[in-house]
Amino acid sequence: MKILIAEDDATSRLILERVLTKWGYDVVSAKDGDEAWALLNQGDAPTLLLLDWVMPGRDGVEICKELREGDLRSFPFYIILLTGKDRKQDIVKGLNAGANDYVTKPFDNDELHARIGVGRRVVELQQQLSGKINELQDALDHIKTLQGILPICAYCKKIRDDQNYWQQVENYISKATDASFSHSICPDCYVLHIKPQMEKLKQKRVQKTLSDV
Repeated sequence: MKILIAEDDATSRLILERVLTKWGYDVVSAKDGDEAWALLNQGDAPTLLLLDWVMPGRDGVEICKELREGDLRSFPFYIILLTGKDRKQDIVKGLNAGANDYVTKPFDNDELHARIGVGRRVVELQQQLSGKINELQDALDHIKTLQGILPICAYCKKIRDDQNYWQQVENYISKATDASFSHSICPDCYVLHIKPQMEKLKQKRVQKTLSDV
């Protein structure tokens, strides 16, 4: 999974790059908030973000607000703020701005690993859900429904369409839905139509045999 580090301190950024690479992440780095914002607006942007709270250009909180309120708000970003602030009101401010979690500096590797792991699982679940929603929408796009009252002939059972043309039931339904038909004969129609025809054919064969004797 790709993860973005936005950290203006070069030493801290290098440490994070090495640690996250060791944990198997594909790391993209930015030295300030504006560079991070530019990366987020490119194609295939990371969805797991590790943002320093205080840095030149946009700070971490500003990026949170812009991501949650701007054109990218529909993307499933998971944002972890890196901060030296440990006052409750500061943490609340960051979370209210749109951060999902935070890690205080100096960070503990085990804690950072665990919090990033939670973010990764959340992003993966969001991506799976998004995929299922897209599949459902594709399925719904292919579904056509028949609604309202359908005028149908009481004798021949043809249906009148919106252009006032009468057509066979199967033709009308095929055009209005994705259904297809295979033809068969019901028991009632077999007795009413097919059996008499077979009896007539049988009688003709008997008569022909007798006439040939």
